[in-house]
Amino acid sequence: RAAPGPLDLPAGQERLAGFRDGMERGGIPYVPIAEGGFTLDSGARAMARLLGEHPDIDAVFAANDLMAQGVCQVLREQGRRVPEDVAVVGFDDSSVAVTCTPQLTTVRQPVEEMAAKMAQLLQECVEGTRTEPTSVIFEPELVVRQSA
Repeated sequence: RAAPGPLDLPAGQERLAGFRDGMERGGIPYVPIAEGGFTLDSGARAMARLLGEHPDIDAVFAANDLMAQGVCQVLREQGRRVPEDVAVVGFDDSSVAVTCTPQLTTVRQPVEEMAAKMAQLLQECVEGTRTEPTSVIFEPELVVRQSA
């Protein structure tokens, strides 16, 4: 099950597309989703909706760590144990991931590498050595902690 970010933002759309692509490649063609807004409260609302529609839920991938924290909160309130009953994975590896109980398994983006590349591309544009738009794909890292 997935709790993507707001689908009116490119980040939410891209995270959902990447999630669906990964699930399809893993042989799982359909996964229910509940849209949220990158906040703790929206993660909690999305989880409540998913539990109502899919009471047998056993895993959740949230669009960011705040949403995952909200997911964990609702699961606890409903008597579900993380990760024993429901595995939860966040995204971003923010400070929330290590302060949440249990600590979140999450996907880390190489933010420093991304910033350095952005600065390099910007400098090339300013200097006139780059005139074409450039797309760069960075490899994320799964950080395994206690929630999955």
